[in-house]
Amino acid sequence: MKEILIGILASMFFAVTFILNRSMELSGGSWMWSSSLRFFFMLPPLFLILLLRRRTMPVIKAIAKQPIQWFGWSFVGFVLFYAPLTFAAAYGPGWLIASTWQLTIVAGVLLGPLFYETIQTKNGLAEVRQQVSIKALFFSFLIFIGVVLIQWQEAQELTIQLLLASVLPVVIAAFAYPLGNRKMMEVCNEDLDTLQRVFGMTLASLPSWLTLSGIAFFKEGAPASDQILQSFIVAICSGVIATTLFFIATNRVRQQKERLAAVEATQSTQVLFVILGEFFLLSSPLPTGISLLGLAIVIVGMILHSFNSKKKPANQPQVSTQELKI
Repeated sequence: MKEILIGILASMFFAVTFILNRSMELSGGSWMWSSSLRFFFMLPPLFLILLLRRRTMPVIKAIAKQPIQWFGWSFVGFVLFYAPLTFAAAYGPGWLIASTWQLTIVAGVLLGPLFYETIQTKNGLAEVRQQVSIKALFFSFLIFIGVVLIQWQEAQELTIQLLLASVLPVVIAAFAYPLGNRKMMEVCNEDLDTLQRVFGMTLASLPSWLTLSGIAFFKEGAPASDQILQSFIVAICSGVIATTLFFIATNRVRQQKERLAAVEATQSTQVLFVILGEFFLLSSPLPTGISLLGLAIVIVGMILHSFNSKKKPANQPQVSTQELKI
């Protein structure tokens, strides 16, 4: 339950991303600056915190030891996650981006077979590929249906062009984020803590952000002061606080796929925070009618996920040697 509460708190800070990214795009800011500035601003505070704790060098050594894994999975988890989100914000409203982003709940469950879990067999402990939890998948789809209903009325006005430009990039991001996060947990194992992992991934993704910002400078010129300020807010709220909280929650339940799915499902609450944020900051209307039904379904889905994650696992089935990780 504690991990779920941490996940919901992280979602509140994550919501800042969708609201301010849309605000920056409405003000004429480049999506390339919005994405790269966030990570430029993330790096100094993370570095300072680790420097004061004397935990910087282990990160540098870890990256030097496995550079391909660090640069590759950081690109997937950070670049393929955030660049498509900011690109989509240039074409679609915040509610659409936040709603589509909830596909990451389903993606997290479907990605299970790419990873291993430790189970008890008659020959002792063994690592086997995770199986897709049908219950977790059902609860995740239930939440996603609720999110779709929340935005049903507005969604009827969407065009094919808008869907391709604003929805497809978010679908890519929705799969990239949990994949990069989980793979980096495997790479780091227990050698680095969550803050070190976030700093390392930010550092490893820096070449991509420098390239993107260079393109933005030659195409759009320097970013405006308002975009710099809002990007700084996004970096602190979403990049540092939310990412660290979410990584802490997922890391604590990394070996329990039902609980991991429940923590990843807490991201559905971002939609609620985005709706409220856009109402107060961008004067967007509050949901009514069928959208309220969607809110209720989201809440029910989260409760079911929570109860399912708290159940003690049944006796682990015996596995054959062919299933064991080599």
